[in-house]
Amino acid sequence: MFGNIAFYLPIILIGILFLASAIKVLREYERGVVFTLGRYTSTKGPGLIILIPVIQQIVRVDLRTRVLDVPTQDVISHDNVSVRVNAVIYFRVLDPEKSIIQVEDFMQATSELAQTTLRSVLGKHELDEMLAERDKLNADIQAILDTQTDAWGIKVANVEIKHVDIDESMIRAIARQAEAERERRAKIINAEGEQQAAQKLLEAAEILSRQPEAMQLRYLGTLNTIAGEKNSTIVFPFPVEVGKMLARFDENAKKD
Repeated sequence: MFGNIAFYLPIILIGILFLASAIKVLREYERGVVFTLGRYTSTKGPGLIILIPVIQQIVRVDLRTRVLDVPTQDVISHDNVSVRVNAVIYFRVLDPEKSIIQVEDFMQATSELAQTTLRSVLGKHELDEMLAERDKLNADIQAILDTQTDAWGIKVANVEIKHVDIDESMIRAIARQAEAERERRAKIINAEGEQQAAQKLLEAAEILSRQPEAMQLRYLGTLNTIAGEKNSTIVFPFPVEVGKMLARFDENAKKD
């Protein structure tokens, strides 16, 4: 009896190993690229997969979105400023067959392509654009990567520039430039205010010149304002016509 068990035990073990190599289970986010005698035959999954041992092999492909951190790159901007830029890329595999057959290592290939594209795109823009127009630059890089990785069955969903680092000397230069810009705007606003005030004074002078009585009332109002202040001596030009007008008012008041 024990002799029979010893005889069948190797056969049982071989059968178990055969079934273990023949049965594969793929998760919901996985697909299996099946090769039969080295040739691509099908893409299977998810669920239970049965293969022919030795004759068929399977390569698992994860379809979930992957995050790729692009290493920091030294970039010379269009206005000859040296900056250090890094980014992050979000992509996923859409075609498992292409991602395995068309490229040896799609993760490495996408990383290298992202680095060269980052340097190429940012090198065409000035520093101000890198700092102020990141959304546009992100979209440009994403479009280029998505187009070039399409042959690998990869979809680049998003690209985000994380940091744009510049030298301390350049930071001080940018601060001086910003301060000069603020001063320029302040001078322009002040000049525009002076121009508007001069225009209004000219209009007021034209109106007063057409009505001498209005000019005299203006004199009286100015005298009233000055009289309210604590001044020891006030010298104010007083038109003769105003004195005559006040004298007539005084005579009429006495008659009444």
